[in-house]
Amino acid sequence: MQKSLLIDPGKCTSCLQCELACSFEHEGAFSPAKSRIKIFEFGHGARAIPYTCTQCAEAWCMQVCPVEAITKNLTTGAMEVNEQVCVGCKVCTIACPFGTINYNRDTGKVVKCDLCGGDPKCAEACPTGAIAYVDSDWTGYERMKAWAQTGQAPAA
Repeated sequence: MQKSLLIDPGKCTSCLQCELACSFEHEGAFSPAKSRIKIFEFGHGARAIPYTCTQCAEAWCMQVCPVEAITKNLTTGAMEVNEQVCVGCKVCTIACPFGTINYNRDTGKVVKCDLCGGDPKCAEACPTGAIAYVDSDWTGYERMKAWAQTGQAPAA
């Protein structure tokens, strides 16, 4: 069973714990600028929305990579960047319709969410449950349908 990140913006308080946990896990530093998950604030902080790579089934980033540095981890379902193969051309950053692949100036390579190998630190660090790691079936059509019918998302 594959799992996915489920994000509930209504629970986000913009505390940045997810960004800090991500940057520490991947970069060894508490630096939101180096995080692979971002919190976007709208209305001068009135609304905060965490977002990161959705691990698309089509994975345009993977399809356009000229050196095949992005591959699917068959265990987690994450599209992962092989830093040894990546040449830093940034074509994947252009192909991603969601803007969730970033260029790391320090390494000259691209970075994106890799679900922390199946143990996403952003979900673990989120104090309000705005980010959860759930069965992939709970992130799709049936969940949206339940929301539309009841006005509330079903429990994950």
